[in-house]
Amino acid sequence: MMTRPVVGIIGNFYFLDDNYPVHSTGTMNAEAISQVANAIPLIIPSDPRHFSSEELMESCDGFLFTGGKPNVHPEEYGEEPTPAHGHFDRNRDRVTLPLIRACEKRGQPILGVCRGFQEFNVAFGGTLHPEIRDLPGIMNHRMPPQGTLDEKFALRHTVDFVEGSVFEKIMNAKNVRVNSLHGQGIKVAGPRVVIEGYAPDGTPEALSVKASTGFTLAVQWHPEYNATNDPVSVGLFKAFGKALLEWQKFKQNSPKRMVA
Repeated sequence: MMTRPVVGIIGNFYFLDDNYPVHSTGTMNAEAISQVANAIPLIIPSDPRHFSSEELMESCDGFLFTGGKPNVHPEEYGEEPTPAHGHFDRNRDRVTLPLIRACEKRGQPILGVCRGFQEFNVAFGGTLHPEIRDLPGIMNHRMPPQGTLDEKFALRHTVDFVEGSVFEKIMNAKNVRVNSLHGQGIKVAGPRVVIEGYAPDGTPEALSVKASTGFTLAVQWHPEYNATNDPVSVGLFKAFGKALLEWQKFKQNSPKRMVA
């Protein structure tokens, strides 16, 4: 009997009550994986001392690279840090960037969200703007500072997909409405990064990786919010779930396969 696929959800490091260190993720991430992708959610500590990429890849069928307040350190894309870059979590960088590259090389399903979207671009040689709202003609994509959770995650703008793109096929739509809760964004796409969707102001919002053999997709918005009801989120996480099942079957038919 086949069990459901296992998805490693990349956690974030925080201090609980100001002094107790934890690795955590939002409950909405676990709900989207369990209830829509139909997989078992497993929180992965963002600390490379605990495992190697290879061990993680053997333990999980796929990974969700979540959002988070710390930003990818600009040293990872050849730039000096400035106050505009915010604060960082170097341990998360050391977990996610090599894991993204290893999964893509192997064809193992991965989905990036918000910071995860930015990690995908950096992992494949791209760069980031530290604060896109300072750019001419760019709207403020940051989360509203006040309001309820529903108000903060409300749909705020459209995303137009490139004709014939993977996202257009998954969503069965040329454009969708999404939420917006990010400060940074893609400056230069990595050599293999394909921008498949844009906000009305030209901000990249959806990407794939050229010549990937597996599900290697990322979005700048937060589809995990209201994932069981929002048709955009349902389409994305169901597609991820389908890819997980295909990977699981492939893995069971290749028991002696080595990690690349």
